[in-house]
Amino acid sequence: MLTLYTYPENWRAFKAQIAAQYSGARLKVASSPPAFTFGQTNRTPAFLSNFPLGKVPAYQGDDGFCLFESNAIAHYLSNDAIRGATPQAAAQVLQWVSFADSEIVPPASAWVFPTLGIMQFNKQATEQAKEDIKRVFTVLNQHLNTRTFLVGERVSLADITVVCSMLWLYKQVLEPSFRQPYPNVTRWFVTCVNQPQFKAVLGEVKLCEKMAQFDAKKFAEMQPKKEAPPKKEKAAKEPAKPQEKKEKKKEEKKPAPEEEMDDCDAVLAAEPKAKDPFAHLPKSPFVMDEFKRKYSNEDTLTVALPHFWEHFDREGYSIWYGQYKYPEELTLTFKSCNLITGMFQRLDKLRKNAFASVILFGTNNDSSISGIWVFRGQDLAFTLSEDWQIDYESYDWRKLNPDSEECKTMVKEYFAWEGEFKHVGKSFNQGKIFK
Repeated sequence: MLTLYTYPENWRAFKAQIAAQYSGARLKVASSPPAFTFGQTNRTPAFLSNFPLGKVPAYQGDDGFCLFESNAIAHYLSNDAIRGATPQAAAQVLQWVSFADSEIVPPASAWVFPTLGIMQFNKQATEQAKEDIKRVFTVLNQHLNTRTFLVGERVSLADITVVCSMLWLYKQVLEPSFRQPYPNVTRWFVTCVNQPQFKAVLGEVKLCEKMAQFDAKKFAEMQPKKEAPPKKEKAAKEPAKPQEKKEKKKEEKKPAPEEEMDDCDAVLAAEPKAKDPFAHLPKSPFVMDEFKRKYSNEDTLTVALPHFWEHFDREGYSIWYGQYKYPEELTLTFKSCNLITGMFQRLDKLRKNAFASVILFGTNNDSSISGIWVFRGQDLAFTLSEDWQIDYESYDWRKLNPDSEECKTMVKEYFAWEGEFKHVGKSFNQGKIFK
């Protein structure tokens, strides 16, 4: 299993995730506890031994091979088709990747970050950033006048990188009037983000309707609060040694500053934490992370399943069967798998309180998707947060009785990826685990 460490919704990590969608690389995204906690995990000695800067995204293969820097990771996870099949195409891809880093990201940051409360507003810098973006868009608009994609006739790593560098521009500040002179750029951007491989990672991308402005109040709220210095107590004057005091002051070292994220990392890492949708539930004796470790590291049938049933809390957790409603729309199996992967990625913040095994059955143009889900609480977890409701309505859901033979059989078959699956009527093709 290939692992990408990041925080949720990191546009730099999106490059690698989309590249993996195209290449078929099996990429595990570690962006939430217990696998990864931004600001903690990336400061541990173990993490820093592999990634000395402590920055994310960071990649580690099951063979121990490690990479940092998002462009390098995206390149490694790509295949020849999106890297550029010829030396000329590969060089053009590299050209646009460099273009994104040098020409798009700096002005995009200067313009967008103040609107998110990440950076103080500077009128001169913002106006200059707008002009720089206009210049960049003019170049792109001309290039795309006779082209669907940046390099060749198909999506390449060039498109993936440039689209990701523009995400916040299109979502925050590029209102219709600003976009109007650059129809080729917007047409290309919308084409890309609506490709299945992009949507599996980005979800629906909504273009900005009104240019966001600097919010002084939001900026003030995001600044770290400074503690007021303690009041000095009046004391009797003593004979002072001025020279000695000055020397002592010089010797005093200022506390080391907190590790700084670059501005791009700050955009999403500074987002306010959402309220835990499961906070109202009582503590459960069933430790989901312990079961997940058993499932990941030990035999499913002889260790993980017995552990699951021995410790499962029937009052604190529930088991559900979900079946995709529209099997007639499923065509190529790799596209059907993208549906599962995309749903998992959009549910990333649910991982701490859920586990699932979802299986694709059948073959090309004759397949179905269904799975077993274990949720904290007795209700269907998707209803607890709007962020989790994108995909679940495409499935029929049925709560199972954990004491029934039907439930025990289905849990065994779906967790182990083997069995008769009598209720399906199609052979096992491949499975995905949400944990």
